[in-house]
Amino acid sequence: MAIHSAKMMASILCLLGVNGLSYGAFANESLEHIDSSSHSLLPSEKTEFLAVTLDLGWDSKYISQGRNNLQDGGIYWLNTSVQYDGNWTTYALVGRGDSQAYTEWNLGLEYGFNLAENFDAKLGYQRIEGYGSSRCQDNELFAELAYTATPWLIPSINYVYSTEANGYFVEMSLHSFWNITDHLSLTPYISQGFDFKYRTADHNGKNNLQLGLESNYQLSPNMSISGHISHSIAQGDIEQEAAANGDTSSQDQTYVGIHFAMTF
Repeated sequence: MAIHSAKMMASILCLLGVNGLSYGAFANESLEHIDSSSHSLLPSEKTEFLAVTLDLGWDSKYISQGRNNLQDGGIYWLNTSVQYDGNWTTYALVGRGDSQAYTEWNLGLEYGFNLAENFDAKLGYQRIEGYGSSRCQDNELFAELAYTATPWLIPSINYVYSTEANGYFVEMSLHSFWNITDHLSLTPYISQGFDFKYRTADHNGKNNLQLGLESNYQLSPNMSISGHISHSIAQGDIEQEAAANGDTSSQDQTYVGIHFAMTF
């Protein structure tokens, strides 16, 4: 799914009135797990002129940039994406909290292309609308660059700029893609995030280190089920934010998710 480049790029950056949401933070890290097997980081294969994908999923927590965005429970996701001519993708994603009143919409457009041999790049824009105890919104510009020469070790860098925060977030990642059987693949990964006035206005620098394992099982040529387990280790930006709010508890986060996707 082409919207994988939106991973880690997310933020509404305004108060929703939900505990733990001082600068919002949404959307695109959820998209990471909608394409959780990281297929989009691999060298592109020939695609149909027009492809429509429906994805239904659930995450045990709503984590983005190492922070839990909801006080209670997890979140359901429904995504519809349309890929045109193998390069252009437009998508509409809606999320709803499973234990508290929260709804989020993400509408985006992305363009993927080969920058050079084994270098895949993506550029995009998305609009975010969040509805909790109040309404919040943001506009984001994002980009991704991945080196795909060897599927067992794929480095990538992601960048997102928020117009509401007037700040940006950078994530550097390593994914290792392995075909276990003809239908099952596993992808362990590690990523390092850096915040520059994106989630917090007062702190810059290291944000969180995240480790995880993603899996994908191909049920048929057009259907797949995927899952992930992820652990985020809080670093300076998150720890300083928590200390400023008087929170002395551990800010590390562990969560899981599962998704079912069908392409037409």
